[in-house]
Amino acid sequence: MMELIAQNMAPIMFVSLIFFLLAGYPAAFSLAANGLLFFVIGVELAPYSNNTINLSWPLLNAMPERFWGVLSNETLLAIPFFTFMGIVLERSGMAEDLLDTIGQLFGPVRGGLAYAVIIVGALLAATTGVVAASVIAMGLISLPIMLRYGYDRSLASGVIAASGTLAQIIPPSLVLIVLADQLGRSVGDMYRGAMLPGLVLTGLYFAYVMLVSIFRPNSMPALPKEARTLGSGVTSLIVALVLAVAMFWFGRDWLDAEHGKNSGILAAALAVIAIYVMAILDKSLKINLMSRLAQQVVIVLIPPLALIFLVLGTIFLGIATPTEGGAMGAVGALVMAAAKRRLSFEVIRSALASTTRLASFVMFILLGARVFSLTFYGVNGHLWVEHLLTSLPGGELGFLIVISLMVFLLAFFLDFFELAFIIVPLLAPAAEKLGIDLIWFGIILGVNMQTSFMHPPFGFALFYLRSVAARVPYIDKVTGLTMAPVKTSQIYWGAVPFVLIQILMIAIVIGFPGLVMHYKGPQIDPSTVDFTIPNMPGLDSGFGGLGGGLGAGGMNFGPPPSN
Repeated sequence: MMELIAQNMAPIMFVSLIFFLLAGYPAAFSLAANGLLFFVIGVELAPYSNNTINLSWPLLNAMPERFWGVLSNETLLAIPFFTFMGIVLERSGMAEDLLDTIGQLFGPVRGGLAYAVIIVGALLAATTGVVAASVIAMGLISLPIMLRYGYDRSLASGVIAASGTLAQIIPPSLVLIVLADQLGRSVGDMYRGAMLPGLVLTGLYFAYVMLVSIFRPNSMPALPKEARTLGSGVTSLIVALVLAVAMFWFGRDWLDAEHGKNSGILAAALAVIAIYVMAILDKSLKINLMSRLAQQVVIVLIPPLALIFLVLGTIFLGIATPTEGGAMGAVGALVMAAAKRRLSFEVIRSALASTTRLASFVMFILLGARVFSLTFYGVNGHLWVEHLLTSLPGGELGFLIVISLMVFLLAFFLDFFELAFIIVPLLAPAAEKLGIDLIWFGIILGVNMQTSFMHPPFGFALFYLRSVAARVPYIDKVTGLTMAPVKTSQIYWGAVPFVLIQILMIAIVIGFPGLVMHYKGPQIDPSTVDFTIPNMPGLDSGFGGLGGGLGAGGMNFGPPPSN
């Protein structure tokens, strides 16, 4: 009996961890307690294990070094920076300005407010990387407006919750930072690989809203004319965009000789700055060459787009590391909040408190995971998991399908941080042994973990929305009408179509790896590379001519000829 337990310590330890987590114990303490408990058991059972347990008391001396490895990890320092940036931006009123402006732009279109929420969700994802900030901001601002103008409650709730979860997959996502760290890959590569899947998922949300607007037009009416306070004027906005494109086109050719491959980025930056300055001057000097709508769209959209470039552009160009990009983003968020005159001591205090809580949560889970992994590897748990996963039928595709199903089911009970710290380190060696690119694998897991925000019982995006949605009837401030509350069942049913879209996105990323693999850049065919040895006339007499080959009359490394 003792031999049987000793030789199966790894599965017993894993099942014990799942039991503790499902029982409701905090993940960090469950990991650490399981690790220490089974370390003691493993040391006692080592003589009965037939050399399958490699644990001894001196091994605990390695724990301080493992802890220091976590505490000194500079990559994870990006998490508090991006968290701080997101919270300051949420307090600065950026989400409110974006939703109001883009809602006015799409107002005449049926479902325009839903499109606006999706666009703002993508922009907030690319500037904050924090799901809670996105969902709460859009729930507070856009949900009452959507209900005011007759949107279906389930549809409005689903669009807001799903758009907020785009912060999971669109850089600078916190989850992508953790996945890159756990998979041992570059955060910059993970960000590059995630860009296209994030945009495709946003497009799928758009397509769903479009289909609903066609087949259920009464569920998402257009914004009435009296609610479009910025008026019309799309023509001048199109003219401004055409002008910006023309400036970019000519600026790129002008800068190409001096700046090479960076000329396009510099030209785009100059074109955007020029249009922004023109809109500011047009509004402040009351020249009115542009419509009010065009002025507002340019003035509101460009600052967050500039912040996205400051963070992601510098990372993609290799100018800054993700940690440095996060620091610049935090400073940029403070500048934007100050420019809107919404930067106060209370905003900074609140942002610092929230950032400290999240960073501490992540750090404690990581330390607990280090304790657990020390024991789990000591009982050869990594070999057990690797053998179990690599022996699945179907090879690479079978592995990805089974892992996707497993992570999807575990996401019902574990949040994304727990999945990233507990499950991913066990899956990575098996994926690498099967020849799966770990960046591609990480993006598949990232899209999959996104569903953990959207389905019960721990759908945090649904909880965030529930916390700000009306629970009792209320009087609408604009119309004066009594509005019915939003039921919890409506929030959950509204999320179902978007969970199905996210599952479809997992299948798309698995079926079309090129969506992610572009991060490697253009592939070079070695057969097309021509190696030419240059002719060096000055050395012809000494070496027989390097350009002439190595045959007769070429290089001669033998003894000198005898006279």
